[in-house]
Amino acid sequence: MTRIAVLGAGKIGEALLAGLLAAGHGADQLVFTERHPERAEELTARLGVPAADVAAAAEIADIIVVAVKPQDIAPVLAELRPALRPGTLVVSLCAGLPTGLFEGALPAGTPVVRVMPNTPMLVGEAMSAISPGSHAADHHLATVEKLLTSVGRVVRVPESQQDAVTALSGSGPAYFFFLVEAMIDAGILLGLPRAVAADLIIQSAFGAARMLRESDDHPVILREAVTSPAGTTIAAIRELERHGVRAALIAAIEAARDRSVELGRAAEQG
Repeated sequence: MTRIAVLGAGKIGEALLAGLLAAGHGADQLVFTERHPERAEELTARLGVPAADVAAAAEIADIIVVAVKPQDIAPVLAELRPALRPGTLVVSLCAGLPTGLFEGALPAGTPVVRVMPNTPMLVGEAMSAISPGSHAADHHLATVEKLLTSVGRVVRVPESQQDAVTALSGSGPAYFFFLVEAMIDAGILLGLPRAVAADLIIQSAFGAARMLRESDDHPVILREAVTSPAGTTIAAIRELERHGVRAALIAAIEAARDRSVELGRAAEQG
């Protein structure tokens, strides 16, 4: 029986626990850590998964998933190091933190896999990118893939691409939420009730996402299929291009990538 410890029970940590339970893992196979006692009690009551401190979790776990904020990583690794059993697989869900940081703080030879998930994990539709550290073998990656497919889709990438992944899909849901928010506001401006505008846009977004997933067509082809000559859509697209929306999105994602790099450097120096 594989025992899994999730260090940090924020939204991503909780979503992973819920996904593992839904995939058939027993509550007795799972344990989590949480620094706020009230939060720990609430999760245990709702999910049936016990809470523990870092050392106790490490002593029983075969896989340790680190899901804390990047700025909180140093004390967690300091607690983890003396309790970590040889051969335990460490999986990092911490944005911007390289595998080398974990390898340097943990016992020599510890296999580490870096993961960049995103918040649709909460509804079982995460996009997670995984990369091996210097001691992680193919079977470690296969283990992490199996773990994460319970909450969405998984792709393997070189670690050098993880900052780009963080900017694109890690932060990506926020860009879509921002766009939907703006479109709902536009609907209100045009005289629609907020609830009606929200329903129209959210269902349109859901349908468009399914078309992108299920069609072999490039997004340009799908967009052109909606864009009639001299019609309403091309008038809207012209305004989006005139206001530089495409360039703004590219610049925003570059800025997110740069911030991911900064977070990793700050953690390594701190």
